Amino acid sequence: MIVTKAQTKRLAERFLPFADAASDQLPLGQLLRLSLFQVSVGMATVMLLGTLNRVMIVELSVPAMLVAIMIAIPVLVAPFRALLGFRSDTHKSAIGWKRVPYMWFGTLWQFGGLAIMPSCLLVLGGDVYIEIPFAGEVLAALAFLMTGLGLHMTQTAGLALASDRATDETRPRVVALLYVMFLAGMGVSAVIIGWLLRDFTAIKLIQVVQATAGATLILNLIALWKQEIVRPMSKEERARPRPSFRAAWDDFAEGGQAGRLLVVVFLGTLGFNMQDVLLEPYGGEILGLSVSATTFLTAMWAAGALMGFAVAARWLKADLNPYRMCGRGLLVGLAAFSAVIFAAPMGSNGLFFAGAGLIGLGGGLFAVATLTAAMTMPAQGLAGRGLALGAWGAAQATAAGVGVALGGTLRDVINAAVSTGAWGEALNDPSIGYSVVYHLEIGLIFLTLIVLGPLVRIRTLQRNDRNPTGEAGKIGLADFPT
Repeated sequence: MIVTKAQTKRLAERFLPFADAASDQLPLGQLLRLSLFQVSVGMATVMLLGTLNRVMIVELSVPAMLVAIMIAIPVLVAPFRALLGFRSDTHKSAIGWKRVPYMWFGTLWQFGGLAIMPSCLLVLGGDVYIEIPFAGEVLAALAFLMTGLGLHMTQTAGLALASDRATDETRPRVVALLYVMFLAGMGVSAVIIGWLLRDFTAIKLIQVVQATAGATLILNLIALWKQEIVRPMSKEERARPRPSFRAAWDDFAEGGQAGRLLVVVFLGTLGFNMQDVLLEPYGGEILGLSVSATTFLTAMWAAGALMGFAVAARWLKADLNPYRMCGRGLLVGLAAFSAVIFAAPMGSNGLFFAGAGLIGLGGGLFAVATLTAAMTMPAQGLAGRGLALGAWGAAQATAAGVGVALGGTLRDVINAAVSTGAWGEALNDPSIGYSVVYHLEIGLIFLTLIVLGPLVRIRTLQRNDRNPTGEAGKIGLADFPT
């Protein structure tokens, strides 16, 4: 029996994940190699938002408010992602590179931040003494800033490069693959880092974090090698003035429901992310879990997010209104935080891990839904899809940074108050600070649902105007920015 090339292709597309994302412009081998930069970003994310915040709070006894501020520093750099993407779009080079310079320098920043991170944290925790006021705080802030800046620069340029090389037909599947690689990188690295730190020591922390830095440099070099197609620019092309970012932003701001969508993204992300700095310390301090066990929470979150992505893909294929899907993700978030809250009084580790997985599921549905809404928003003038998605990423990451800082600060302030007995003897418990933050997140999710309501109605009316016959259309993912 002779198997034809067409039959082989159909078999590959049916049984190999994302085999249909390849094209003549971007073969599968090059696509998989390019996606390695998402693995390095996932590793850095686990290190910043998972392992290090638990180690600083529990093992190094650093106040949660200070830890939250440190972790918020790299996230608050994210508002510049829209500008970074816009600059890489218009970058001028004699050899025609646009994305590679941003990926390379982003890799150097990310590597440098992780390389000096453990030494800075040991100074911050008091294990290493330096006779300079606030030396630990300044050094740790510098390490987090470098890592965050490199992470955002690498990911923004890498996703733009993948979008450049993909065709219009394969771009949604290319971006889907990159998103899955990001979550897979988070899940696998969380398991490996948790296993390596099962017997915590300062020396082992240094070895693990600096090994992550080395892996980042290697993975990103492999990812960007010979990926961008060189298109030399003439002297006249390089001399032309760049387009104005302000003009492009003004065009985007006039594009209809953009403002309300960004408010939904901000509030919803704030609701899902205030727990980022608290979930692992909550497991360690309140439920008595080890460093290794609490690191697996990140793996649970990643697994939930992957499940959310799979469910979202099925719903989008069925032409579900993305704003309705966003609402479903928010409802899952309500159940998730309720499970986390009840885990402490019930003494149930299983309920706690289930809540962490549901947070990933709800957050994944919410992120994919709002991303799809941003991608399908009409573009006009100078405001293209990249700027819209950059604004989406900026709103999301800014909210994540504010949420991390606010969550840690509220936990410290509230626990300091209840420990004095000011709230009564019944509330004199270290779990109260965590519980207040989780309840506040539930309130923010309800507020997000209120803001979201009009967008559901507007989207339905627009769909009816474009498709009066009621026939189903297709909505795909594009250029995932975070």
